[in-house]
Amino acid sequence: MEAVILILGLLFVAFMALGVYVSVKVIGAAKRGVDRTITQARRTVEETTLRAKSYGQVGVAGELAQLRLSLRTSMRATQEALQTGVAEDASLSESLGLFQRLSVHGQELDDELKRLEREPDRATVASLLPGLKQRTERITHSAESLRWAARDRARQFADDDLAALNTQIDVEAGALRHWTVEEPSAGAGAGAGAGASADGRGGERARAGEEGPEALTTRDPRAQTGYPWQKAVRPETTN
Repeated sequence: MEAVILILGLLFVAFMALGVYVSVKVIGAAKRGVDRTITQARRTVEETTLRAKSYGQVGVAGELAQLRLSLRTSMRATQEALQTGVAEDASLSESLGLFQRLSVHGQELDDELKRLEREPDRATVASLLPGLKQRTERITHSAESLRWAARDRARQFADDDLAALNTQIDVEAGALRHWTVEEPSAGAGAGAGAGASADGRGGERARAGEEGPEALTTRDPRAQTGYPWQKAVRPETTN
């Protein structure tokens, strides 16, 4: 009895521990989902604001917003392309590592542009714009190089796979049409067999005629027909 109680107690503790573990996992997943949703919503709002500033404002503020929008759009597109491609092509892991290093510089530049948006000294900010544009172009150019290289690599793999598939299909199609190659030989064999059969039957008839008894009456040679399509000669009649 004590053993049964002990087993039931252990099972109860195990179920309780399992329930706590599952609850922690569910809560953690829900928290990550909420954080991800909040991050995406904040990013969407911020990019919408930047787009509105880049089109609605002129001068230093509009140029800063345009630089931030260009930087964020390029970096996000490259990140999505590499993360999607690395799941199918492990060789892109090195490219993803390079992009992560590039993201550090991109984040620093974005933070600097964001601080300059609140800077009241517009003259100083205007003097910094050429250097900021150059840095933005260098980062976005590197990001675009990685992104297009990954896309070209994926497209080349797709083209190679399609070429191999076309070759296999051509071979299979040729195998399915094998009768077009064997038909002449098959027809010749059939003709030869038919001729041999005809010759055999003719020989048998000849031998039968030689070995059989002679006819009591001779046949009219005009009444004999050599071919089935020739009409027999009618016998002469006397008046």
